[in-house]
Order: sequence, then C-alpha cells, then structure tokens
Amino acid sequence: MLLGAVLLALAGWAFTFGVPWGNFWVKIACTIAVITAYSLIFRRPRIQVTLLEVLLGVASAVLLYGIFWLGNALSPHVVPGAGAQVGGIYDLGEGAPRLGIFLLLLLVTGPGEEIFWRGFLQESLIERWGPRRGFAAAAALYGGVHIFSLNIMLIGAAFTAGAFWGLQHLWRRNLTSLIVSHSLWSAFIFAVLPIR
Repeated sequence: MLLGAVLLALAGWAFTFGVPWGNFWVKIACTIAVITAYSLIFRRPRIQVTLLEVLLGVASAVLLYGIFWLGNALSPHVVPGAGAQVGGIYDLGEGAPRLGIFLLLLLVTGPGEEIFWRGFLQESLIERWGPRRGFAAAAALYGGVHIFSLNIMLIGAAFTAGAFWGLQHLWRRNLTSLIVSHSLWSAFIFAVLPIR
C-alpha cells in the first residue's frame, strides 16, 4: 500500500513534468486526482472543519507566502541562475487562463495534495517510523518527486512547502487548516500574486 503510493506519485510527477505535450495544469490536476483516489481507498483523512482550523489555514498561507517572498529575494545571492529557474516555474502555466489555474489549484490540487501527502502518506509513515522520521520522510518524498522538473528552485520550494505543511500536520493532525493553507497559497502564488 505505502510502496504503491510512492511509486504512483513518482509516476504521476514523471508524467506531469516529463511528457512534453499537453497543458501542465491539466496534467498535474489529473495526477492529483489519481493519487487522491488511491489514498482515499486505504485511509479516511481526518477533516474536522472549524472556524479555528480555517483561520489557521489562512494565517499559514500568508506566512508561507511571506517565506517564499523572502526566499525569492535572497535566492539570487545563493543559487546562480535562480531568477531564470523561478521564471521557468511560471512558464509552465503559459497559455492557460489564470482563472482556470486559480480554480484548479484552489479546488483540486491543493485539497488533493494534502489528502495524499499529509493525510495518507505522512500518517502512514508516522505509524511505521514515528513522528519525526515519518515527517522527515514525507517532506523528502514531496520534494523528491519534483526532481522530474529538473529545476533546483522548484525542488527546493517543494521541500520547503512540504516541510512547512508537514510540521503543521504534526501540530494539528487535522487536514482542514492544511487544505485551506495549500489551496490558498498555491492559487495566489501561481495565479493572483506571482513572486518573480
């Protein structure tokens, strides 16, 4: 079950980044739909909607956006060619309508990734290896599948975001704040207020 999930995620990200034809956002949404369905077969995620969890999700999306804004400002001093690589991330969405990207990220990708990566994978790894090692392995896998992008900034960004949401999941053990955070953060950083 766990190995199958990892292999499915690897195949999905390889397809999304490695296949040159098709719209990137449609491919990632299809990948997320498949891995979400897989995870829901084996584990029911803990999603308890409360006002506190929603507000925590909004606050964490704002905090993560700030972390990425700071990282973008500092990265050219640390990573040669960082600006071009960040531009390459945004180039993936060229030609797609912003409203479509916004809705896919808000309603499909954000919720689906949290159901799979934290609700299924991180929880399964915690059961197997304990909280610290389970968290570390889940964050590494989340960053690792982005290797297919061949973009060091995207890999680093995915690891950072995965660690951020993984820690939040260790704290709350409720996907509501994570789904709100991931959905808002990704929709805004890619479709509303891009960081370039």
